[in-house]
Amino acid sequence: MVRINFNLPIKRIELVSLVIILFFLIYSCIDRKAILSTEKSPTNSNTSTASKLFNTTPYHFEIEKFPDYTNVPVDNPTTVEGVTLGRYLFYDGRLSGNTDTAQLMSCSSCHLQKHSFECGLDNPRFKDGHPIGLTGKPTPHSMMPLINLAWNTSGYMWNGMLNDLNMNLGSVRYNMPAKEPYNFKNIESFVWMAIVAPHEMNGRVERTVELLQKIPMYPTLFAKAFGSDTVTFERLSKAIAQFVRTLVSANSKFDQYQDGKKQLTAAELNGLSLFNSEKADCFHCHGMPAIPVWTTDRFMNNAMDTVFNDPFDRRYVTKDPQDCGKYRVPTLRNIALTAPYMHDGRFKTLREVLEFYNSGLKQSPYSDPLMKYANRGGTHLSNKELDDLEAFLNTLTDSSFINNPAFSNPRPRDRFFIN
Repeated sequence: MVRINFNLPIKRIELVSLVIILFFLIYSCIDRKAILSTEKSPTNSNTSTASKLFNTTPYHFEIEKFPDYTNVPVDNPTTVEGVTLGRYLFYDGRLSGNTDTAQLMSCSSCHLQKHSFECGLDNPRFKDGHPIGLTGKPTPHSMMPLINLAWNTSGYMWNGMLNDLNMNLGSVRYNMPAKEPYNFKNIESFVWMAIVAPHEMNGRVERTVELLQKIPMYPTLFAKAFGSDTVTFERLSKAIAQFVRTLVSANSKFDQYQDGKKQLTAAELNGLSLFNSEKADCFHCHGMPAIPVWTTDRFMNNAMDTVFNDPFDRRYVTKDPQDCGKYRVPTLRNIALTAPYMHDGRFKTLREVLEFYNSGLKQSPYSDPLMKYANRGGTHLSNKELDDLEAFLNTLTDSSFINNPAFSNPRPRDRFFIN
């Protein structure tokens, strides 16, 4: 507490008060600047209170072509120590709260690096590339890849259920209390949902925390990341989210073409031209080369159906009947690696997707206005144009991303860690 001697002359009292006020103003500005640097852009120093208290190392995202904004929460700045811990947790099958081999499940059980952190059609665990949980129950939708999520602007999942405006807490359905950190806001929220959902790990948060606390390496890793060797679910979620936000892809052939390091073939260039044209009509939904995340992050009905019986489409979130059949527009980065396609995985190849937009569109009262060719069934490109368009989309594959050792299993020979 600051004490002022009221026997001082008035001018001296005013001077002391002014000094005190200036001190707190300067302190507040410095602290706010640190917060803003974390909120706005991970390319900044990411200095944080956590870094000062726990002696952590700010993690630097050095991606010049990406937007300045990110969705890094103020209370979970990205640090080297947090990312390291998150990587271990991401691959550890004991995240399910089990040690029995048949009951192990981790994030990496479904999110495989070689498929841009999607499960892929060739996954022996999941028929046709559609994940199932430890109970054998399938997930409501097919997967979306974990890629460049730090720049997501409109929530997560196919229907956008996880978003900043969702004030719900807990789940009666999954017997989760209505309190923090069991919210539905961001990447951190994915973790508790994945652990308790029957179509995923079918576990209990308490059991997972208790098990991890007993594993010798984790108290030390938690202490380095959060200043305490006590495993808590909030810290666990934050660490995994930090790791997931570092899964950045920005080095495809097309990126290198933009940087002047590679040339595109005639077919790829023609495909690029088609992509940006009204004729193929791709850019309205997926953006243009100037948008390096290759998605507009909108929710759209892409004229795929005329009957809508999915209870978990965009309508589930907004309660707006006009949102029938609307789903998030996925990124096209590494699109050649992320089959099956669409929310239900109905298309197994990229060519099938192109053929759908070419001749399989179905007009309905809910089709997005941007689907301007729905009234005639598709774009009606020639086979040569489809070939070129596919050739261009293949240039968005980032081989360095799927082979980056920083994203890989840290303990591939450990039976508890899942590749």
